[in-house]
Amino acid sequence: MEIDEAQRVLPFQLQFDKPVASQIKIAEWNPEKDLLAMVTEDSKILLHRFNWQRLWTVSPGKSITSLCWRPDGKAIAVGLEDGTVSLHDVENGKLLRSLKSHGVAVVSLNWEEDGQMNKDEQGSISTYEDRTPHYFPPPPRVPRMPGLVSGDTGFIDDSEDSFRELSNSSQQRFNILCSGDKDGFICFSIFGIFPIGKINIHNFCVPTPLMDTKAECRLQNASVHKVALSKDLCHLIVICSGELSEDRKESDNRPMTQHGVRGLHCTVLDTSIFWKRKNELHQVAQQASNIEELVEVIRASLSVMHKQWSDAMHTFHEKFDSLSNLIIDNGLDSCPQEEFLSLLGGARTSPAVHQFLVNSLGEVGVKRVSKAVCGAGKELQLIVLNHLQPAAEIIAFRMGELRGLSRWRARYQGIGLDEALINNATEKAGMILIQVERFIRVLSTVVQQFSNFFNWLLKCIKLLMSEPSDHHLLLYNSELVVIFLKFLYDQDPVKQLLEASEADDHIEVGLETMQRVKELVQFGGFSDFEYLQRTLAKEFQQVESSFKEAFRMPFTTISRKILCGDLLPLCPLPPSSASLSSTIPMSVSYYKDASQSVSSHQSQHMLLDYISFQIPDDSFSGVSNCIGIVRGFMLDSISVKRGYTSLEAVLLCVPGGYCCADLSLYKESQIVLLLNETTATSESSGTASMMIVQANDLPFVSISRSTGLNYWKLHQLEDSVFHLQMENEKVRSIPHSVIAPLAVSSSRGVACVFAARKRALVYILEEDEDEVSDAE
Repeated sequence: MEIDEAQRVLPFQLQFDKPVASQIKIAEWNPEKDLLAMVTEDSKILLHRFNWQRLWTVSPGKSITSLCWRPDGKAIAVGLEDGTVSLHDVENGKLLRSLKSHGVAVVSLNWEEDGQMNKDEQGSISTYEDRTPHYFPPPPRVPRMPGLVSGDTGFIDDSEDSFRELSNSSQQRFNILCSGDKDGFICFSIFGIFPIGKINIHNFCVPTPLMDTKAECRLQNASVHKVALSKDLCHLIVICSGELSEDRKESDNRPMTQHGVRGLHCTVLDTSIFWKRKNELHQVAQQASNIEELVEVIRASLSVMHKQWSDAMHTFHEKFDSLSNLIIDNGLDSCPQEEFLSLLGGARTSPAVHQFLVNSLGEVGVKRVSKAVCGAGKELQLIVLNHLQPAAEIIAFRMGELRGLSRWRARYQGIGLDEALINNATEKAGMILIQVERFIRVLSTVVQQFSNFFNWLLKCIKLLMSEPSDHHLLLYNSELVVIFLKFLYDQDPVKQLLEASEADDHIEVGLETMQRVKELVQFGGFSDFEYLQRTLAKEFQQVESSFKEAFRMPFTTISRKILCGDLLPLCPLPPSSASLSSTIPMSVSYYKDASQSVSSHQSQHMLLDYISFQIPDDSFSGVSNCIGIVRGFMLDSISVKRGYTSLEAVLLCVPGGYCCADLSLYKESQIVLLLNETTATSESSGTASMMIVQANDLPFVSISRSTGLNYWKLHQLEDSVFHLQMENEKVRSIPHSVIAPLAVSSSRGVACVFAARKRALVYILEEDEDEVSDAE
């Protein structure tokens, strides 16, 4: 007996017991590394090594409601209360990307990658090759706003390559990030950065097999609690709460709606479009996500350029506007341009100009303004050459790649890659290149004119002050000074091109030029002959709009192809527990189907789903303190059509004196239960236990299909409840009262338990003698 007791305790060796500064509400192990991500009650993200060394802490500034890892463990997805899903780098916690896909709190996240490598027709493993790096240098980064330190803009540092690795998905396995919110919406994004679908579980109807009527069930006021995508990406299991209603037609074709009670339900969605078209979706997401990132580079470039030029012009006008006041004070009927032209022509210098140049402005003032304006001009030129123009060129190339794909209608029309929309977006991408070229010419001319004007002013100030001419003064061109005073002194063509005004400010273009453009249109290649009348900022707005329209089509198309396969009512939620449905312990996982008890018809699918959840007391009469486990639901609707059922379930009764604090499905069809003593006088006192149950050894019972609205299938198992016994299972006593979450790592074989007294306990679950000896 002592040997049996020792063997029973072995899998639960305590690795360490550490204090935590704040109570933990979410915890997830990294799937590839010995790292544990935790979320505190005050919504800080902590990353710890297995030895409990803290690597970093990040505070998003908003309440965190969910968290999950990317399958390769290199990024963390964080769901926020305002509906945002943000991605953080595992190395330093830096924000990589944010997507506002939801309108309310994101309560569940699941990131799954395709379990099979892509293969070509010859059976060889193939990866999608992105040709862009062969023709272009690395893509430009977002320019820094002057005066801001690293991180203030929300973008990553120039020295970091994390986001580039995130968006460069050509060598990644195809993966999907799923997110569900408490209003019943579920969103899908490829590689976590390219939105590809959104559905509302309220809109799904499921036929019910009634005897005399045709009926459909739908969920109302539903809230998502758990989403889990299968490893083959073909199915998504959703655990949700809501009211099940039934729409039926009577024998006389009268429509009738019957409402049921609020309960906990499970639905399976057919997401096989992700698996069937993963190669096409991979290529489109690769191009589109990079284009969207480059669009952000252009947006930021225009913003930085506008601010820098506006600041320089503010400096110029702040100094030179005082000349107008001096002219009025001296009773002159002229303007600054006329006064400067008189000075240039050799006429008598007016008192106003003399006072302005000698006393107000001076040589120092001219040099200061010249440095501000010409320096800003050079900075703008660098931004154009290093950020704006390269981004526009790469966008045009990538749109050309998408244009080629869109013409392969047999493969890409089915995922919504519309040829007409892509052609329009490609043309707009070419137009932005033309606008950038024009801006470069305008900017160069304006900066040259300003520089020439300031050189002339320095010469004039020297003469007015009767100082000897400085041989270091730069030469000036009198004709350019005249042009500047006539066209640039009180006008700003650079600002006009950069400003995204709501008003339709058209740039004046000569009739002869417009006629030549129209003649070029007739030769083909583009259809927009009004682009010369638009500013650079306006052109960017049109580019962005055309991209959104083109990429919205795949999003809409895929959303329509995600279908509801089946709906399983799990248990009713009594009024006392309806508000606590979000805290019910539940878990969904998929295992390779090696069970002999499951029909051979199902073995070809290789994956078997396990759904476990705590049944609230009073849900069923005669059933209390129980855990429900359902398996085979994912493919049950297919099995029913073939004449058999694959749906099986079992009710586990928690040992007397204990209640379930949390549960988690573990590898090899094992279930880890976290049990608290019910005799504790307070939440922080008492003890707890952790138990592993082998699911394959449980007496599962086949469940028949429902024949009515409120027919809860688990009700069939009331007479066959399996009572767990502490002495018959693998159990470890914990000297603290525990709380959710229970964080279990299948790859590492460890579990992290959080005590009510702000402590974290890590246990080794594997029966590995080497690990046990190391722990001791």
